[in-house]
Amino acid sequence: MDFPVPEAVTEAIARRAATDLGYPAWLEEPTAGPLAEAFAERMEARYGWRADPAHVRSYTDLNQALQVLLHVMTDPGDAVALHVPAYDPFLTTITAMNRRLVPMPLTADGRFEVPGEPVRVLLLVNPQNPSGRSFTREELDAVAAYADRHGTLVIADEIHADLTYAPARHIPFATILPERTVTLTSASKAFNMGGLHCSVAHIGAKDARDALGRQPAHIYGAPSVLGVEATVAAWRHGDAWLEEVLAILDRNRRRIAERLPSVGYRMPEATYLAWLDFGVPGAAHFLEREARVKLNPGPNYGGGDTFARLNFATSAAILEEILSRIAAALT
Repeated sequence: MDFPVPEAVTEAIARRAATDLGYPAWLEEPTAGPLAEAFAERMEARYGWRADPAHVRSYTDLNQALQVLLHVMTDPGDAVALHVPAYDPFLTTITAMNRRLVPMPLTADGRFEVPGEPVRVLLLVNPQNPSGRSFTREELDAVAAYADRHGTLVIADEIHADLTYAPARHIPFATILPERTVTLTSASKAFNMGGLHCSVAHIGAKDARDALGRQPAHIYGAPSVLGVEATVAAWRHGDAWLEEVLAILDRNRRRIAERLPSVGYRMPEATYLAWLDFGVPGAAHFLEREARVKLNPGPNYGGGDTFARLNFATSAAILEEILSRIAAALT
């Protein structure tokens, strides 16, 4: 995002750097140390989910956490379901790890159906990237029924949960089927600090906890003390900043609809991402050439080449310039 991080985050980093950059006391703990408590507090306060801190593990980012879980819970050739279009590193991970992708295509109205076959893992990205969907209780119940029926592990990426716009409401999947769920999240998206590389995984599924418990303690590394300090500060003291950012993002998502009425656009219910159908082959390349605006190409996410993804987490002035250039190129 084109916004500075919350003051509480920069203060926490500066305070830690000024006092102690040595090995943290929590490094030898089997769980995520101070991250676990901060995560559990936030889940209960914001979503009414009483997550068990003892089931929390820390990772550098969600991509690492996903790869670790697929490594210990699946074998090459196992089926992994994912709704598409999808966050491109997840698509790359499934391919690189030689797991078989079972796509769950999003429909024109942003809904999706559960797979028609059993899968070992269902990767649920909610809120969804790049469509911006925040899935309803009805949709999540259908996933839970499927997972329960087939013994499927649900890995729920909920990293955009804090960027959900009213009246949509984020529902942690672990509140529906806790015994078959691993929840992945981080403060990196909502509080604009991805470069600090700090995330958590709540391992609700006992078989996943057991599998991870059989791994050497430090084989996958751990976040730095600065990443942990920043995350705890963001989750405990950053909500006033977040509300201001959400107001800007809400205005921006609506402005896209106003300025680009001829473009296929379903206003996102969450995230700062717009999934746009320009109806032009090679849309991203066309816009880079004709409008001097660089968007992410739709095929990167398993979507059509008339689509492109726009990050609208910027100022009103910059967004207006982007939209004006696009509108002019399309006329």
